[in-house]
Amino acid sequence: MTDNHYDVIIIGTGAGGGTLAYHLAPSGKRILILERGDYVPREKANWDPQIVNVDAHYNAKESWLDKDGKDLHPHTNYYVGGNTKFYGAALFRLRKEDFGELRHHGGISPAWPISYDDLESYYTQAENLYQVHGNRGEDPTEPAASSPYPWPAVTHEPRIQQLSDDFARSGLKPFHVPVGVMLDEKNPHKSRCIRCNTCDGFACLVGAKSDAQVICIDEAIKHSNVTLLRNSLVRRLETDSSGHEVKSVVVERAGSLETYSADVVVVSCGAINSAALLLRSANDKHPRGLANSSDIVGRHYMGHTNSVMMAISKCPNPTIFQKTLGVNDFYFGSKDFEYPMGHISFVGKLDAITLKAGAPAIAPNFTLELMAKHSLDFWLTSEDLPDPNNRVTIGRDGKIVLTYTPNNLEAHERLQGKLKQAMKQTNCALHGHECHQGLFGRNLYVGQRIPLAGVAHQNGTIRFGQDPKTSALDVNCKAHDVDNLYVVDGSFFPSSAAVNPALTIMANALRVGDHLMKRLGVSEMAYARNRQQDRELAVSR
Repeated sequence: MTDNHYDVIIIGTGAGGGTLAYHLAPSGKRILILERGDYVPREKANWDPQIVNVDAHYNAKESWLDKDGKDLHPHTNYYVGGNTKFYGAALFRLRKEDFGELRHHGGISPAWPISYDDLESYYTQAENLYQVHGNRGEDPTEPAASSPYPWPAVTHEPRIQQLSDDFARSGLKPFHVPVGVMLDEKNPHKSRCIRCNTCDGFACLVGAKSDAQVICIDEAIKHSNVTLLRNSLVRRLETDSSGHEVKSVVVERAGSLETYSADVVVVSCGAINSAALLLRSANDKHPRGLANSSDIVGRHYMGHTNSVMMAISKCPNPTIFQKTLGVNDFYFGSKDFEYPMGHISFVGKLDAITLKAGAPAIAPNFTLELMAKHSLDFWLTSEDLPDPNNRVTIGRDGKIVLTYTPNNLEAHERLQGKLKQAMKQTNCALHGHECHQGLFGRNLYVGQRIPLAGVAHQNGTIRFGQDPKTSALDVNCKAHDVDNLYVVDGSFFPSSAAVNPALTIMANALRVGDHLMKRLGVSEMAYARNRQQDRELAVSR
């Protein structure tokens, strides 16, 4: 064994890679974590909407190509913690029905090779690990759970509570969105989270958002058997002469190429970059890309059909932390539309500076400043369906090419219609039904950038399944073609459902982690002892 050989190499530190690293850290196995970026600098700019939303200061400084060869500037982030550093921390379980085949207006959402019950205990573990706040029993579509949320739901501020009450009176079943923040509302003076207005889309300056760096990577590297290398870009994976095992991981670091090896290599770069890495790793044994005998790698890219809708009212909305309310009454359809429509919730409270980056049509007699003060800022998500022609490829110049045509759009238009109808039924104590001034769509495009949602919820490019002809990974997320290669980001999704994918990625990483510990011969007793020591140290600190 050389210093550059490890038991496990994990490429990426986001929801999948970060969670897996945390889970494997007490195993005693020698683990190397490779991250192409560095830590997000802790600076006042973390909370500046001009710098974050308009200047896109923390976005990746690279361009991809669309299907027409035009430049795309992805709204993605290369830092320790991956995209969880800037996510909104809405942590949903997929619905139980999402794991089976579902008929949509636009086609079929395929069944998964595992069931909800196979993942349920790992969802519970992930919710505890990421300190999810929520209330069981409110969401009419939520699946059965073996335990309550570890923390009570984040309370609604008065304007959101008023809207929730209006929705309930109209017959809807609004619920508190499950959120991963380190908030203690009973002891605000001790709470790590200060419930600010710069959570969704921002890095948390005080480390109070449950992201993969704070929750997982920082804890994992406390173990002497775990090494994190930052600013380390994996260029390719090389196999042995048989093509059945990854023998080396080629890394660009400080301007030079370095080579590492491991008994197990885990890719978790995000659905787009993971597919790109496997495609770039083509060789004589894998001419179409690593683990791609099925020609599946890169295909079936999904990112949800999303829109941001601003409801403008005569009454102001002084809400600070807005992302607390959700509506799933139309998730699986309605009496007048039998097909699934999707999910309604909120984005972080929009301000005038952010609105300038994608200004909607101006409401009569409203400036952008007034709109920001009077808006309720909804986030609508509908499932997009896996299409083999929606895919990631590599261009001749080595750039990522993202080919994507939206589908299942009728469902999303119906969902927007349901929100418009619901807003007309709201009843203000001062203005009655006349308080609502209309819905306005905020443009998700900034300059020539691809839609934010098209990257934020990326999944589906290296799907798992039973059949090697129609999937790249087996049910344990191991490549069918390569015995020591695993993928644990959102690439493995066969379908996208219509809720945020982060918690499912986290839960699956824990599931794959259990499989890997058996493969590596980790003693359950030793692992449990090490994990208990972790807990005792955390309490003592």
